Amino acid sequence: MRVSGDAEASNVNDAAMPQRTGIVLVDKPIGPSSFSVVGETARALNAPDARRRLKAGHAGTLDPAASGLLLVLVGRATRLAQYLVGLDKRYRTEIQLGMTTTTGDADGEQLGEGPVCSTTDLGQRLVGAIELPVPAASAVKIDGERAYKRLRRGEDIEMPLRTSTIHSLDLVEQTDARVTLELLVSSGTYIRAIAHHLGGHCLSIRRLSVGPFDVASADSRVVMKPAAALPFLPAIDIDEAEADALRNGRSLSAPGSGIARAIFRDELVAVVRLADGLAHPETVIAR
Repeated sequence: MRVSGDAEASNVNDAAMPQRTGIVLVDKPIGPSSFSVVGETARALNAPDARRRLKAGHAGTLDPAASGLLLVLVGRATRLAQYLVGLDKRYRTEIQLGMTTTTGDADGEQLGEGPVCSTTDLGQRLVGAIELPVPAASAVKIDGERAYKRLRRGEDIEMPLRTSTIHSLDLVEQTDARVTLELLVSSGTYIRAIAHHLGGHCLSIRRLSVGPFDVASADSRVVMKPAAALPFLPAIDIDEAEADALRNGRSLSAPGSGIARAIFRDELVAVVRLADGLAHPETVIAR
């Protein structure tokens, strides 16, 4: 067994394989829900003669009014979502300062005017850890249903507070009371809540990246192999006997700590947890 920084794995699944398994980078448009985009992606990738519908999911929801990068996992790779949902995300947003709304965007009812922040205030008030209420127009579930659906019905919703970390904030453009910002934030950060905190509302929200994945590389026709879905994890090269052992739930001897990818012939066999000189199979990608 050999530990390396990355695996030399091909990014695209063999088109001849009857089952598609891996990650798809999708540039979600404004309008549809993340759920509907996942379904559309899966239907497009499913073989015409397939007996079963291709399993699919996503790692990190985008609200219907937001566009940008959506990580869609298909086939057995849906098991990898847990390692992707917590990645940092980069957004670009245009904010109208001086007026807040019920939804944090232009679709909501106006709540009231507020002071227009200076460009210096933007950085001082935002960079670092901050506690903000989740917007009512978000896709977070309240009592089992998406908040934005309940809001559309006119329900009065009490939204929870969430602590987020804003790693960086760049002012891209400013015209009068409108600013375009680019932000690198922790998972679970709501851009509408940031706009509301600044005394304004979002005119547009676009997700530019999730961890190492960029929207510029999005192509809903391309399925990247599971080994390429977790490039931020170290790779352990294993042989056939070790691959069989992991698939059957047995641990292997391996140094180190934390989690890693176990790779056999450029294919992800399992995500393993390294501890006490062993590699314990945590998430197995079965044959």
